[in-house]
Amino acid sequence: MLLAVDIGNTNVTVGLFAGQELKATWRLATELNRMPDEYGILLTGLLAQAGRTPADVTDGIISSVVPPLVPTFLEVFQRYFGGLRPLVLEAGVKTGVKILYENPREVGADRVANAAAAYRFFGGPTVVIDFGTGTTFDVVSARGEYLGGVIAPGIGIAAEALFQRTAKLPRVEVARPRSAIGRNTVAAIQAGLYFGYIGLVNEILNRIIQELGERPRVIATGGLAELIAPDIPVIERVVPEITLQGLRIIYELNRKEA
Repeated sequence: MLLAVDIGNTNVTVGLFAGQELKATWRLATELNRMPDEYGILLTGLLAQAGRTPADVTDGIISSVVPPLVPTFLEVFQRYFGGLRPLVLEAGVKTGVKILYENPREVGADRVANAAAAYRFFGGPTVVIDFGTGTTFDVVSARGEYLGGVIAPGIGIAAEALFQRTAKLPRVEVARPRSAIGRNTVAAIQAGLYFGYIGLVNEILNRIIQELGERPRVIATGGLAELIAPDIPVIERVVPEITLQGLRIIYELNRKEA
């Protein structure tokens, strides 16, 4: 079985695959100071809950936008999964998409995985919107080229900044308000965050479509995708596991090349 680990700024998302089937997923908090043994114990405990043992894991792949945690997880695989050496998604790894970024090393590994899965499952042109800590838009051409994209602050970051940088405004839950005209402070903040973000996403998508010159398929993922997607009709599907699926695809491409 393949254990895929996506290390994000807020969460570490883990997926367990049997062939192409995603058997289980888990989310852990991203903690820079957490020791390999702590992550190892967490992972083995989660595997046990799924009726699996570390011996069932025969392959591994890691993507990360938090470089200091890569050695941590390499040690986790070494110590808790029988000395397994996982593939690390980095420059030089075959991905199935041609990266046209000016400096390909600048593209986040999760964005590459999203693009690889989007092109495999949906073809191109395709736009993947990832509603994570930051909100990213990744554009794949009809020929499978990663053209680039957009990075914006995530809606959670905007909410937290508003709370931290003002004296009287409260911290609020990110939720869809009943109306755009808030009749209390919480509702007013939620309206600004939610509908402001809808406007941001729609405007960016409109400009991407204009620059492409054709209508792409639009796929959403990330923690807030289910909340926001219903108000953006151009989004065709929400695919929560697209990053993990991209890691599986990339692992298989590189195993065939080995």
